[in-house]
Amino acid sequence: MRVLVVGSGGREHALAWSIAASPLVDALYCAPGNAGIAEEAECVAIRATDIAGLVGFCRRERIDFVIVGPEAPLVLGLVDALEAEGIPAFGPNAAAAALEGSKAFAKDLCRRAQIPAAAHRRFRDPAAAKAFIASHGAPIVVKADGLAAGKGVTVATDLEAAYRAVDAALVERRFGEAGHEIVVEDFLAGQEASFHALVDGKTALPLATAQDHKRVGDGDTGPNTGGMGGPSPSPHLTPALEGTVMERIIRPAVTAMAREGRPLKGVLYAGLMLTEAGPMLLEFNVRFGDPEAQVLMMRLMSDPLPALIAARDGVLKSVDLRWHAEHALCVVMAARGYPDEPERGSEIRGLDAAAADPKVKIFHAGTRRDDARLVADGGRVLGITALGEDLAAARARAYTAVDRIDWPQGFYRRDLGEAR
Repeated sequence: MRVLVVGSGGREHALAWSIAASPLVDALYCAPGNAGIAEEAECVAIRATDIAGLVGFCRRERIDFVIVGPEAPLVLGLVDALEAEGIPAFGPNAAAAALEGSKAFAKDLCRRAQIPAAAHRRFRDPAAAKAFIASHGAPIVVKADGLAAGKGVTVATDLEAAYRAVDAALVERRFGEAGHEIVVEDFLAGQEASFHALVDGKTALPLATAQDHKRVGDGDTGPNTGGMGGPSPSPHLTPALEGTVMERIIRPAVTAMAREGRPLKGVLYAGLMLTEAGPMLLEFNVRFGDPEAQVLMMRLMSDPLPALIAARDGVLKSVDLRWHAEHALCVVMAARGYPDEPERGSEIRGLDAAAADPKVKIFHAGTRRDDARLVADGGRVLGITALGEDLAAARARAYTAVDRIDWPQGFYRRDLGEAR
């Protein structure tokens, strides 16, 4: 098969690395890719949101299967455009991608399908939003409705922070069209966890569990990011809780989407808060998480490609995935200035020494080659991912590798994988 992976982040590097080992693959491409992905696939200089460019490339190169990594091209209808040309693709069409593309749509769906989630209100008027917040009190959560690259969510611990979040979206238009509407919802206390399932429009196949730490600083402090790393399996999701998530959140969402004429194919990723009342939904995504994909692909024993094809073809019931019993931990190294304005162009050294351990893999998220130099070219730049017989062993391996990387302009959290 001739396969194209769309995207340029750590998630896409993890997918390309895993798929490159498949005996089904004759040629593997990635658009646009990054310096690390170039070691697994042939990178093509086409933006992930260039729908016409990607479709044209697939026609010219006779691509047999496309795997869409990030959310933006899904919301823009890349899968629709590919399938219209007879090119099979993994991921939801634009109608189903609204589950991630609009938080308001997702919250309303949860209400209709009785999926446990925080109570919410929708606003386009800043004064009305602030009046509601004043009457409700803090802590409270303010979310831009659309896609904001992981930066449109504010967990406000006081009223002034919540008002600033309202102004950022509705007055300053910091998130552009993604912030034309906001969702204001109750704050949920507990442990966060990530739950992924492959879906084929009617059937859901649960994957291994994971956890991501969104706050930029140790101790879950500072602003939210796209994700600073975490373990798989989640130390907090027991088998009983996994069953509850499937029964109360995943299957009802798949059923509801089909009932509304938006059958969901690809990945259904539920960001969860494990509260005293049970698992509650924070958000739905319709693609693999990043950095969750990194730890999931490290633990996956099976060839992922047949499972992705089965999800597209509607035959997931025939798939059985096997997982390593070992634990995995991903530590994200980010560029100074992230999540606001990351510094680009600084040189990164020492990756060969860091990856000398065969149980360590360094996934690139924002890198490029400048002649022979590897340089930072994004906010989240590297995902150092390690396996271990338990979480403590995976943690020790991951941080040993991190310490071997020579990149003074990078930073990372030191508390990932600690007992909580």
